[in-house]
Amino acid sequence: MAEPGAALPQPARLADIAEQARVSEATVSRVLNGKTGVAAATRQRVLAALDVLGYERPVRLRQRSAGLVGLVIPELTNPIFPAFAQVIEQVLAGHGYTPVLCTQSPGGATEDELVDQLVERGVTGIVFMSGLHADTTADPARYARLSGRGVPFVLINGFNPRVKAPFVSPDDAAATRIAVQHLRALGHRRVGLAVGPHRFVPVRRKVAGFREETADEGVVRHSLFSVEGGQAAAAALLEAGCTGIVCGSDMMALGAIRAVRQRGLDVPRDVSVVGYDDSDLFAFTDPPLTTLRQPVRAMASAAVNALLEEINGNLVQHTEFVFQPELVVRGSTAKAL
Repeated sequence: MAEPGAALPQPARLADIAEQARVSEATVSRVLNGKTGVAAATRQRVLAALDVLGYERPVRLRQRSAGLVGLVIPELTNPIFPAFAQVIEQVLAGHGYTPVLCTQSPGGATEDELVDQLVERGVTGIVFMSGLHADTTADPARYARLSGRGVPFVLINGFNPRVKAPFVSPDDAAATRIAVQHLRALGHRRVGLAVGPHRFVPVRRKVAGFREETADEGVVRHSLFSVEGGQAAAAALLEAGCTGIVCGSDMMALGAIRAVRQRGLDVPRDVSVVGYDDSDLFAFTDPPLTTLRQPVRAMASAAVNALLEEINGNLVQHTEFVFQPELVVRGSTAKAL
């Protein structure tokens, strides 16, 4: 292995870089020589392989940042948000942009305050994840004001027709329909839905999909999007006789499992639980969680690409791009007794 700062590797070393980046030697050669025709993600993998193997990047590839892009997310404690942040950062970096991560926390800066800070620092654009745009009680005029300041933005998870910008969302209604169908196929007749506050667009969509699939037979309980919230909602659903519980997030599903066990019952022998999100952690819970997987990479990439089109002055349809969730069956669901 070359020492850091060494000259470009000889052709014989292209194989090492290609193996590390999982691409062909020809692709490595194109990247090192600054040729076009290589996808941004592939180019980024080759550059990352150079770093890992200890080679200094060619001077021509040490581009200055194309600009700062803000990423505003609610928190980092729920694993789904870091999962989105990581992909967004990777895609932005592949296009030469530097992400600036901003999180909201109790007692900390509000979304509006974070936006003011980002604009003052001259960001080129902003990605909003599960922000005030998803809250039906929030004033959408804040986004019109942001447009008036000349800052392009894109919004993930929560559509508002009064906001003129690209939106990227999972199909929340389809997710709950799929979850109910899965539980019904396992023989569960009394199915409940544990979700967050009703004012949020994704919650309303989850409830709508649930109602479509269960009619008057389903039971809905609203709580907080947290382990404790899931526990409280699930406790009420268990009192209502539910043997299958669909949750609005994986964190709520963990709380639902806790509620089941506090009653001396077992998941999935007595009660089946379905989550929503599927970040990496939840394949290793006890039991491994059956859940609806958000297509994080596809959604994050679409959001960044739409934002970059806006930044470059290209017309992007100000509508909602909807992505389909995928049911991942693991150990927290089983046939009803």
